[in-house]
Amino acid sequence: MFKRIFYHSLIAGILATAAALIYSRIYYFATEADYSKIINIGSMTGLNMLVCLVAAFINWGLLSWLKKKGEIVFNLLFSIVSFACVAIPISATLPMDIKNPELFPGLAVPMVFFPAMAWYTISPIFRSKVL
Repeated sequence: MFKRIFYHSLIAGILATAAALIYSRIYYFATEADYSKIINIGSMTGLNMLVCLVAAFINWGLLSWLKKKGEIVFNLLFSIVSFACVAIPISATLPMDIKNPELFPGLAVPMVFFPAMAWYTISPIFRSKVL
C-alpha cells in the first residue's frame, strides 16, 4: 500500500511542479513582474515535492489507522491545510529591491493549491485496481 501512495505522491509532485512552472511563465508574460529571486525552479520543485511526500506519509498513516474513512479524512485535511497556507504568501515580506511587491500574492497564492489539485487529479488512477 505504501508503495502505491509513494508513487502517487511523486507523480503529484511532478505534476504540481510542471503546473507551477507553466503558471510562473504565464504570470511573468502577463505582468512582467519578475520574482525569480524568491520563486525559482528549485524552490518550486523542492516545495511541491516536499508537500506531496509529506502528504503521502500522512495519507498512509490515516489509511492504516482509519481504514475506509482515512481517505476522506486525508482529503479534508489536505484541503484545509491548503486553504490555511494561503496566508503565507499574503503575509510574506519581500526584499526592498523587488519591483511590484503587490503582485506577488497573485503569483504565489494559486501555487499553494497546485499540490492538492495534482493529488486529487491523479487520485482515481491510483485508486483503480489497474496499478
